[in-house]
Amino acid sequence: MHRTFLASVAVVAGLTVFGCDKGPAVESGRADVESAEKKAAEKQAAEQRERSEQANELERRAANLESQWTEMQTKVKTRDRTATAGLREEVAEDVKNTRTAVADLKTTTPENWWERHERAVERSVSDVQADVQHLTKQKPMPEPTDTAAPVGTAAGFADRRDAFVSRLRARLDAMEEQLGKTKAKGALETELQDTKARIDKLQDDLDKLRSVSADAWWDVSSKRVGEYIERVEASIKRLDDNKIQTDKPRN
Repeated sequence: MHRTFLASVAVVAGLTVFGCDKGPAVESGRADVESAEKKAAEKQAAEQRERSEQANELERRAANLESQWTEMQTKVKTRDRTATAGLREEVAEDVKNTRTAVADLKTTTPENWWERHERAVERSVSDVQADVQHLTKQKPMPEPTDTAAPVGTAAGFADRRDAFVSRLRARLDAMEEQLGKTKAKGALETELQDTKARIDKLQDDLDKLRSVSADAWWDVSSKRVGEYIERVEASIKRLDDNKIQTDKPRN
Protein backbone atom coordinates (compact mmCIF):
# COMPACT_ATOMS: atom_id res chain seq x y z
CA MET A 1 0.00 0.00 0.00
CA HIS A 2 2.77 2.40 0.97
CA ARG A 3 4.68 1.63 -2.23
CA THR A 4 1.58 2.16 -4.35
CA PHE A 5 0.98 5.52 -2.72
CA LEU A 6 4.56 6.65 -3.38
CA ALA A 7 4.33 5.55 -6.99
CA SER A 8 1.12 7.51 -7.47
CA VAL A 9 2.71 10.61 -5.97
CA ALA A 10 5.67 10.26 -8.31
CA VAL A 11 3.43 9.98 -11.38
CA VAL A 12 1.40 13.02 -10.39
CA ALA A 13 4.56 15.00 -9.74
CA GLY A 14 5.99 14.01 -13.10
CA LEU A 15 2.85 15.04 -14.95
CA THR A 16 2.83 18.32 -13.11
CA VAL A 17 6.42 19.04 -14.08
CA PHE A 18 5.74 18.00 -17.68
CA GLY A 19 2.72 20.29 -17.82
CA CYS A 20 4.71 23.18 -16.44
CA ASP A 21 7.49 22.60 -18.95
CA LYS A 22 5.03 22.46 -21.87
CA GLY A 23 3.38 25.79 -21.02
CA PRO A 24 6.26 28.11 -22.04
CA ALA A 25 6.76 26.20 -25.31
CA VAL A 26 3.09 26.62 -26.23
CA GLU A 27 3.20 30.30 -25.40
CA SER A 28 6.40 30.75 -27.41
CA GLY A 29 4.85 29.04 -30.44
CA ARG A 30 1.73 31.16 -30.19
CA ALA A 31 3.87 34.30 -29.99
CA ASP A 32 5.81 33.25 -33.09
CA VAL A 33 2.58 32.75 -35.05
CA GLU A 34 1.21 36.11 -33.93
CA SER A 35 4.49 37.82 -34.83
CA ALA A 36 4.48 36.26 -38.30
CA GLU A 37 0.85 37.27 -38.85
CA LYS A 38 1.60 40.82 -37.73
CA LYS A 39 4.55 41.09 -40.09
CA ALA A 40 2.47 39.76 -42.97
CA ALA A 41 -0.29 42.26 -42.24
CA GLU A 42 2.21 45.11 -42.03
CA LYS A 43 3.79 44.06 -45.33
CA GLN A 44 0.38 43.86 -47.00
CA ALA A 45 -0.56 47.31 -45.69
CA ALA A 46 2.73 48.79 -46.90
CA GLU A 47 2.25 47.29 -50.37
CA GLN A 48 -1.28 48.68 -50.51
CA ARG A 49 -0.03 52.16 -49.54
CA GLU A 50 2.59 51.99 -52.25
CA ARG A 51 0.00 50.94 -54.83
CA SER A 52 -2.28 53.80 -53.77
CA GLU A 53 0.55 56.30 -54.06
CA GLN A 54 1.43 55.07 -57.55
CA ALA A 55 -2.22 55.24 -58.63
CA ASN A 56 -2.57 58.78 -57.27
CA GLU A 57 0.52 59.89 -59.16
CA LEU A 58 -0.86 58.40 -62.38
CA GLU A 59 -4.14 60.18 -61.72
CA ARG A 60 -2.27 63.49 -61.41
CA ARG A 61 -0.47 62.87 -64.70
CA ALA A 62 -3.71 61.93 -66.46
CA ALA A 63 -5.33 65.16 -65.25
CA ASN A 64 -2.34 67.14 -66.52
CA LEU A 65 -2.88 65.74 -70.02
CA GLU A 66 -6.03 67.83 -70.40
CA SER A 67 -4.12 71.09 -69.91
CA GLN A 68 -1.40 69.89 -72.30
CA TRP A 69 -4.03 69.04 -74.88
CA THR A 70 -5.73 72.44 -74.57
CA GLU A 71 -2.40 74.26 -74.78
CA MET A 72 -1.32 72.35 -77.88
CA GLN A 73 -4.61 73.00 -79.66
CA THR A 74 -4.14 76.73 -79.13
CA LYS A 75 -0.51 76.51 -80.20
CA VAL A 76 -1.11 74.83 -83.54
CA LYS A 77 -3.97 77.19 -84.37
CA THR A 78 -1.87 80.30 -83.81
CA ARG A 79 0.77 78.85 -86.12
CA ASP A 80 -1.81 78.17 -88.82
CA ARG A 81 -1.08 74.46 -88.60
CA THR A 82 -3.42 71.62 -87.90
CA ALA A 83 -3.50 67.87 -87.57
CA THR A 84 -5.86 65.63 -89.47
CA ALA A 85 -9.33 65.32 -88.02
CA GLY A 86 -8.72 61.63 -87.37
CA LEU A 87 -5.60 62.27 -85.33
CA ARG A 88 -7.24 65.06 -83.33
CA GLU A 89 -10.18 62.81 -82.50
CA GLU A 90 -7.85 59.97 -81.55
CA VAL A 91 -5.79 62.12 -79.18
CA ALA A 92 -8.88 63.72 -77.62
CA GLU A 93 -10.35 60.28 -76.97
CA ASP A 94 -7.09 59.05 -75.48
CA VAL A 95 -6.89 62.04 -73.14
CA LYS A 96 -10.33 61.19 -71.80
CA ASN A 97 -9.62 57.46 -71.60
CA THR A 98 -6.51 57.90 -69.45
CA ARG A 99 -8.71 58.94 -66.53
CA THR A 100 -10.83 55.82 -66.98
CA ALA A 101 -7.69 53.69 -67.10
CA VAL A 102 -6.47 55.10 -63.78
CA ALA A 103 -9.89 54.63 -62.17
CA ASP A 104 -9.91 50.96 -63.28
CA LEU A 105 -6.38 50.52 -61.95
CA LYS A 106 -7.49 51.59 -58.48
CA THR A 107 -9.96 48.69 -58.33
CA THR A 108 -7.68 46.10 -59.92
CA THR A 109 -7.01 42.98 -57.83
CA PRO A 110 -5.08 39.71 -58.27
CA GLU A 111 -8.40 38.09 -59.20
CA ASN A 112 -9.49 40.46 -61.98
CA TRP A 113 -6.24 41.89 -63.34
CA TRP A 114 -5.73 39.53 -66.28
CA GLU A 115 -9.22 39.91 -67.68
CA ARG A 116 -8.83 43.69 -67.47
CA HIS A 117 -5.39 43.58 -69.02
CA GLU A 118 -6.66 41.47 -71.90
CA ARG A 119 -9.52 43.87 -72.54
CA ALA A 120 -7.26 46.92 -72.42
CA VAL A 121 -4.67 45.52 -74.81
CA GLU A 122 -7.34 44.12 -77.12
CA ARG A 123 -9.02 47.52 -77.21
CA SER A 124 -5.73 49.23 -78.05
CA VAL A 125 -5.10 46.81 -80.91
CA SER A 126 -8.62 47.35 -82.28
CA ASP A 127 -8.21 51.14 -82.10
CA VAL A 128 -4.95 50.96 -84.05
CA GLN A 129 -6.53 48.60 -86.56
CA ALA A 130 -9.28 51.13 -87.23
CA ASP A 131 -6.63 53.81 -87.92
CA VAL A 132 -4.73 51.46 -90.21
CA GLN A 133 -7.88 50.84 -92.23
CA HIS A 134 -8.46 54.58 -92.44
CA LEU A 135 -4.94 55.24 -93.70
CA THR A 136 -4.72 52.32 -96.13
CA LYS A 137 -8.34 52.44 -97.35
CA GLN A 138 -8.44 48.67 -97.09
CA LYS A 139 -11.29 46.47 -95.99
CA PRO A 140 -11.49 45.62 -92.28
CA MET A 141 -9.66 42.48 -91.26
CA PRO A 142 -11.92 39.79 -89.76
CA GLU A 143 -12.03 39.84 -85.98
CA PRO A 144 -10.87 36.66 -84.18
CA THR A 145 -13.68 34.36 -83.14
CA ASP A 146 -11.82 32.25 -80.59
CA THR A 147 -12.39 33.00 -76.94
CA ALA A 148 -9.78 32.20 -74.31
CA ALA A 149 -10.78 29.95 -71.44
CA PRO A 150 -10.99 31.65 -68.04
CA VAL A 151 -7.95 31.50 -65.80
CA GLY A 152 -8.24 28.58 -63.41
CA THR A 153 -9.89 26.18 -65.87
CA ALA A 154 -8.16 23.50 -67.92
CA ALA A 155 -6.28 26.27 -69.69
CA GLY A 156 -3.92 27.63 -67.07
CA PHE A 157 -2.54 31.15 -66.88
CA ALA A 158 0.53 30.46 -69.01
CA ASP A 159 -1.53 28.77 -71.75
CA ARG A 160 -4.04 31.59 -71.85
CA ARG A 161 -1.29 34.22 -71.84
CA ASP A 162 0.62 32.59 -74.69
CA ALA A 163 -2.52 32.14 -76.81
CA PHE A 164 -3.46 35.78 -76.26
CA VAL A 165 0.00 37.04 -77.25
CA SER A 166 0.13 34.88 -80.39
CA ARG A 167 -3.33 35.96 -81.53
CA LEU A 168 -2.66 39.68 -81.15
CA ARG A 169 0.81 39.45 -82.65
CA ALA A 170 -0.68 38.00 -85.83
CA ARG A 171 -3.04 40.96 -86.09
CA LEU A 172 -0.26 43.50 -85.54
CA ASP A 173 1.99 41.81 -88.09
CA ALA A 174 -0.77 42.12 -90.69
CA MET A 175 -1.18 45.83 -89.87
CA GLU A 176 2.54 46.47 -90.28
CA GLU A 177 2.44 44.81 -93.69
CA GLN A 178 -0.44 47.05 -94.76
CA LEU A 179 1.24 50.25 -93.56
CA GLY A 180 4.48 49.28 -95.26
CA LYS A 181 2.76 49.84 -98.61
CA THR A 182 1.27 53.21 -97.64
CA LYS A 183 2.76 56.64 -98.45
CA ALA A 184 1.63 60.00 -97.08
CA LYS A 185 2.72 63.63 -96.81
CA GLY A 186 1.96 66.59 -94.58
CA ALA A 187 -0.50 66.03 -91.78
CA LEU A 188 -1.28 62.51 -92.95
CA GLU A 189 2.38 61.61 -92.69
CA THR A 190 2.34 62.52 -89.01
CA GLU A 191 -0.79 60.41 -88.52
CA LEU A 192 0.92 57.54 -90.33
CA GLN A 193 4.03 57.80 -88.15
CA ASP A 194 1.90 58.01 -85.00
CA THR A 195 0.08 54.83 -85.97
CA LYS A 196 3.33 53.01 -86.70
CA ALA A 197 4.73 54.10 -83.33
CA ARG A 198 1.67 52.69 -81.58
CA ILE A 199 2.06 49.35 -83.36
CA ASP A 200 5.74 49.20 -82.41
CA LYS A 201 4.83 49.86 -78.79
CA LEU A 202 2.19 47.14 -78.79
CA GLN A 203 4.62 44.67 -80.33
CA ASP A 204 7.15 45.47 -77.61
CA ASP A 205 4.47 45.07 -74.93
CA LEU A 206 3.56 41.63 -76.27
CA ASP A 207 7.21 40.56 -76.19
CA LYS A 208 7.38 41.42 -72.50
CA LEU A 209 3.94 39.99 -71.72
CA ARG A 210 4.94 36.53 -72.93
CA SER A 211 7.20 36.02 -69.90
CA VAL A 212 5.15 37.60 -67.08
CA SER A 213 3.76 35.60 -64.17
CA ALA A 214 0.44 36.01 -62.41
CA ASP A 215 2.25 37.38 -59.34
CA ALA A 216 3.32 40.43 -61.34
CA TRP A 217 -0.28 41.63 -61.60
CA TRP A 218 0.25 45.11 -60.15
CA ASP A 219 3.51 45.83 -61.93
CA VAL A 220 2.04 44.84 -65.30
CA SER A 221 -1.22 46.76 -64.74
CA SER A 222 0.31 49.97 -63.40
CA LYS A 223 3.04 49.97 -66.05
CA ARG A 224 0.43 49.62 -68.80
CA VAL A 225 -1.46 52.68 -67.52
CA GLY A 226 1.73 54.69 -67.03
CA GLU A 227 2.95 53.93 -70.54
CA TYR A 228 -0.47 54.74 -71.95
CA ILE A 229 -0.21 58.19 -70.41
CA GLU A 230 3.31 58.57 -71.82
CA ARG A 231 2.09 57.63 -75.29
CA VAL A 232 -0.70 60.19 -75.15
CA GLU A 233 1.80 62.83 -74.04
CA ALA A 234 3.98 61.96 -77.04
CA SER A 235 0.97 62.11 -79.38
CA ILE A 236 0.06 65.57 -78.10
CA LYS A 237 3.61 66.84 -78.70
CA ARG A 238 3.65 65.27 -82.15
CA LEU A 239 0.68 67.39 -83.20
CA ASP A 240 3.02 70.38 -83.52
CA ASP A 241 4.84 68.54 -86.32
CA ASN A 242 1.79 68.69 -88.55
CA LYS A 243 1.14 71.00 -91.46
CA ILE A 244 -2.12 71.80 -93.18
CA GLN A 245 -3.43 68.64 -94.79
CA THR A 246 -3.12 68.78 -98.57
CA ASP A 247 -2.21 65.22 -99.45
CA LYS A 248 -4.04 61.94 -99.37
CA PRO A 249 -2.39 58.62 -98.57
CA ARG A 250 -1.60 56.52 -101.60
CA ASN A 251 -1.03 52.81 -101.59
